[in-house]
Amino acid sequence: MRRISAALVSLIVLGGALSACSGDDGRDAAQATLTQLEGALVAAASTDAEEDGPNPFDTLAFGSMSADEVLESYRAIVAGMDGLAPTVEIGEVEESEGSSTARATWSWAVVDGADPWTYETVVELRPATDDDEAWQVVWQPDLVAPDLAEGETLDAVTLATDRGDITGADGAVLVTERAVVRVGIDRSRVDVAQAPASARALARLVDVDVKPYVKAVTAAGPRAFVEAITYRAGEEPAGLADALAGIAGAHTVDDELALAPSRDFAAPILGRVGPVTAEMVEKDPDKYRSGDIAGLSGLQARYDDQLRGSVGRVVYALPSDDSDEAAEGGERRELYRRDAVPGQPLALTLDEGLQALAEKVLAATGPAAALVALRPSDGAILAAANDAGTGGQNYATFGQFAPGSTFKIVTSLALLRAGLTPDTPVECTPTITVTGKQFKNYSDYPSSALGTIPLREAIAQSCNTALIGQRGALDTGDLAAAAATLGLGIDHDLGFPAYFGEVPDPASDTEAAASLIGQGKVLASPMAMATVIASVQAGATVVPRLVEQVDVAVPAEATPLAAAEADQLRAMLRRVVTGGSGRGLADVPGPDVIAKTGTAEYADGGTVRTHAWMVAAQGDLAVAVFVQTGESGSQTAGPILEDFLRGALVSADGR
Repeated sequence: MRRISAALVSLIVLGGALSACSGDDGRDAAQATLTQLEGALVAAASTDAEEDGPNPFDTLAFGSMSADEVLESYRAIVAGMDGLAPTVEIGEVEESEGSSTARATWSWAVVDGADPWTYETVVELRPATDDDEAWQVVWQPDLVAPDLAEGETLDAVTLATDRGDITGADGAVLVTERAVVRVGIDRSRVDVAQAPASARALARLVDVDVKPYVKAVTAAGPRAFVEAITYRAGEEPAGLADALAGIAGAHTVDDELALAPSRDFAAPILGRVGPVTAEMVEKDPDKYRSGDIAGLSGLQARYDDQLRGSVGRVVYALPSDDSDEAAEGGERRELYRRDAVPGQPLALTLDEGLQALAEKVLAATGPAAALVALRPSDGAILAAANDAGTGGQNYATFGQFAPGSTFKIVTSLALLRAGLTPDTPVECTPTITVTGKQFKNYSDYPSSALGTIPLREAIAQSCNTALIGQRGALDTGDLAAAAATLGLGIDHDLGFPAYFGEVPDPASDTEAAASLIGQGKVLASPMAMATVIASVQAGATVVPRLVEQVDVAVPAEATPLAAAEADQLRAMLRRVVTGGSGRGLADVPGPDVIAKTGTAEYADGGTVRTHAWMVAAQGDLAVAVFVQTGESGSQTAGPILEDFLRGALVSADGR
């Protein structure tokens, strides 16, 4: 915070008191002077007041002190008030022997939402001349704050609050204050002329945008620390200390910051904490001030008010730098204190071990990929992982992709409700044409599974043409209704970014055919597809949940899943594993696994590529794996899902 050192000289004025002046004219003139002073005190302290703008004190007289000297003195006193501006109300002039005075009530909103710091001071007036309509203000430090001595200044110091932790399953602490090292330019250690060059050198050293950082350093006050980057303690680049030594003003500050166990742990969902941006301050100046720490993204931003708590502040009277008291190490005087209020924790359902496992199995994927694991019995999301290929985006719970053949779980339910059974014979042909559009099976579809086969085999082998051939059994809305039963397609707020997918009414027969195999305009997130197979496993509509304090309920639009329907679906999805496209999971130890593979074509420029999907459930665990570009569900997503299921069993055995 910037302070201007200035000697405050008490005004020695000539003339008598108000009592020496005649009539009401003198009182009115004195009161008018006080009104002008009241406005000038507020205007001069405002953060909007320009250093070279009009002097609010120009309309007032101060005897031997000029208005510019008074402005400099006043700003020196309040410069340390962190940009706060007071409200000032000056009462009626009072006559007393030898002087004329008025009481000034000062109020500073030192802490947002708390009672302001309020106090009274005394303003003294003296006649300027024999003219009873001209008055001078006696300027002295204790006009601004009680008992403020010459040379003392006000200093508002922020008391940081303890940010609330983010916890996971079984109360495990996921995000808490962890040691960090802040790297930046300390303006008190470099002169104004050198500061831009230092900022450029540091920005290049730590690989941050040069121009914005130089601008921030140049605009900062002479005592500001302008952060360039923050490292977890112990993760600073080799040789950083030596490199910083060669940059004037470069400095490190040991601190703590709310961090997850590792840099990437659920990062797109949990979000980031750091110094507030200029845009945040501009948008909500009553809530944020430059230098505040707040949630910048993800859940940290959404629940910032809860997690952040409220900062406190102490206002001190500081002796002047050249005073005897300061030279002797005199202590600052505390004038006001409001202690910080710690933030409240945010409880999530994430399981630390399973989240770490999910990120581990995705680590070598290459293309953008995501994995969601949830508990069918209560919908708790245990893992929601995104690999580096997503570029920090939350594909896991908010991605919007064609689900391909994993959507055949929904199609199967719609067909069962239309009167088919798992034994109903269907025709699996190499191709099928709908209003001029030819559909075919995936490239390595087994020829042994062509021809007339039962519905269960069509699902096990993932025959596109067989399901499209049954489109006449369904009415408009049947597919969307089946999707809703399995938790897909009905949007509702769960307290975190969640995309439940959509199953719009088809605009054509071709589009209706594509919808049956999870293409066309059908979309889903990995979370939504994990919910679909979780609903089958649970035998009831599952609603995923992540934030414990947010109540979730099954949407009224969802028709309940009948027990017989669930049994038939589980049997068909078990066949996928024992003799179909998901047989790579057949030897996974533990309870029986049910699964469904899927691929979905998408356009990438002029090239047609395929999303790779696989969903599975085992015991009280349901998992969806999505890889943006892959060969097929079984070849690309399948091994990732298998690694996760095996790892989850090991993790469960170790608990």
